Amino acid sequence: MSKKNNLLVAASGTGGHIFPALAVSKEVEDRWNIHWLGVHQRLDINFIPKKYNLRTLKIKTPRKNIFLFYQYIEILMSTFQIIKILKEKKINLVFTTGGYISAPTIVASKLLGIPVIIHESNLIPGMVTKYFGFLCNYVLLGFKKTNVYLRNCKTIFTGTPLRKQFYKSNPLPEWVPRGNGPLLIVMGGSQGAKAINQILYESLEFLMTKKFRIVHIIGESNQQSVQIKDSKNYVQKKFTNEMAALIQNCDLVISRSGAGTINELIETKKPSILIPYPYSKNNHQEKNAMIIAASGGSVLMNQNKISKEIFEETLKRIFKIKSIKGKNHYEILDLMKKNMENNKIKSKIEIKKLINYFLKEF
Repeated sequence: MSKKNNLLVAASGTGGHIFPALAVSKEVEDRWNIHWLGVHQRLDINFIPKKYNLRTLKIKTPRKNIFLFYQYIEILMSTFQIIKILKEKKINLVFTTGGYISAPTIVASKLLGIPVIIHESNLIPGMVTKYFGFLCNYVLLGFKKTNVYLRNCKTIFTGTPLRKQFYKSNPLPEWVPRGNGPLLIVMGGSQGAKAINQILYESLEFLMTKKFRIVHIIGESNQQSVQIKDSKNYVQKKFTNEMAALIQNCDLVISRSGAGTINELIETKKPSILIPYPYSKNNHQEKNAMIIAASGGSVLMNQNKISKEIFEETLKRIFKIKSIKGKNHYEILDLMKKNMENNKIKSKIEIKKLINYFLKEF
């Protein structure tokens, strides 16, 4: 291990926590030794490079039942394990992105006098940021308006950093259906979304008839065999590392509205249909979606009220052709694209500066 400062990154569970932390790690790895703290049997093992020295703890995700309080106590008890790791690795700074791994990591760092930076990517702050943010040296915000919920914290608006691929132009992958029909990217976040998958399956015949081209990212545990008469315009994948290329080159994204997805849509200026997960804490996915729906860049649909008919009518409306000076245009889609122009956010440079502020000279 080279003579550098040691940074512990605590991020686990979903792409919304992991991807921003990965983006930051790549920016600062030239001056820091990265050590990564995650949770056993989550997505961490699939995404974290070996060079970041992943260490996982056996922390269970709390379930809403009569034992919820004791589950939170169990999570906080892992503070003692984390103290050992912080000492063993001689950590100089902790960077975390929320989630259950963050709470004991923040407490352990505070007890040892190690500075902590937490990044909150959602508009409505998560439980850890809300209750433990005041213990952190800085709380970095994905959205300016989050500040009103964190009056007792040292907040800085930075936006949410994305994977490097989103900051450059990428060609459409070879495996994507070719043709003249509109290209839809359908996804449910890093874990998939059963409800979005189901409404798509119900509408496949309509979509194929209308010559849509579809890339359907179903998630790790949501595979379903579907019978399609003309399957050349439909591609199904569990997961792909080429999300930037897909979003940049598609016509419309149909998705959940996690903070990561919202920021990817903002960066690529891509119109969308957003179907928030209705059981997210504090209904934060709907609040996230409202940021771009309010500007007219997205159509917001309620999962509990959506139907095959509503879904198909919405697509018909968005892709209704209007002739202007002899040329055909998708009037509504073009308007949505124009509305997305007003949402640009920059982030990685500011976060890098803040992290490097804590560098110690040898």
